Amino acid sequence: MFLAFSTNAFTRFDLNSALHAIADAGFRGVEILVDHPHADPHRFSGTDVVSLRQVLQSRGLRVSNLNANCMFGYWKDAPPEPYFEPSLISPNEKMRQDRIELIRRTLRLAHEIGAPNISITSGRCLESISPRQAADRLTESLGLILEEADRQKVDIGIELEPGLYLEFVHELRDWIGRINHPRLGANLDIGHAVVNGERVDESIWTLAGRIWNLHVEDLPGRKHYHMIPGEGNFDWQQLKNALGRIGYQRGITVELYTMTQDPHSAARKSWSFLSRLFNQG
Repeated sequence: MFLAFSTNAFTRFDLNSALHAIADAGFRGVEILVDHPHADPHRFSGTDVVSLRQVLQSRGLRVSNLNANCMFGYWKDAPPEPYFEPSLISPNEKMRQDRIELIRRTLRLAHEIGAPNISITSGRCLESISPRQAADRLTESLGLILEEADRQKVDIGIELEPGLYLEFVHELRDWIGRINHPRLGANLDIGHAVVNGERVDESIWTLAGRIWNLHVEDLPGRKHYHMIPGEGNFDWQQLKNALGRIGYQRGITVELYTMTQDPHSAARKSWSFLSRLFNQG
């Protein structure tokens, strides 16, 4: 088990600056945003890959996840909010195929830099998309990207998000069983589970053995707003106990896309709190 910090807090900075800042804060793990302005697969060159590997090695950073949840880089002047379209259940066939291709590229990038897993989301049920139609499209889309995951030997974690087609822990557990593929699991944002009214420990136990990466943040009650760990009402001890019970060995990644005004301070404060909680030196 190791602590990591996501570069999506550093979207006002380039990827190289973000990596150095995260390492300087104390973290030995990093989640890389596979989107604008960091590692957009459509713009990330072979030279960029070599440079990224060199920085990771020189700073002793282990990759916890490649975050392909959103697609800011797909749009011109995308708004500063979660941008899930195009998604794996998009009503527009071309856009859905564009999303699948971006995920395939992300899997190849993960293989090139030695990342064990990537994260994706299901997307929203937009107008004219019923849950039944969404299920059919998601099944088809997952089949295509899991073929690439097998080729690249990289795991895929679906992240549950309030308001998306897949948003609840038991729902994802059912889908993992339905698809029945060893590389399909969860990028579990435990704060999202709390916002949805699910228990921290039960969420961990339900997805035990299929959690490829864990997103953490503090919360103001059950409001969906990512706060610096230690500054909200999240039950950190319950999380620590649940992870110990399942013998969790992968990344615990702080995700603070809300802290772009001062990500350096957010990273330092997060490390200070979590390194003590999880006895990381």
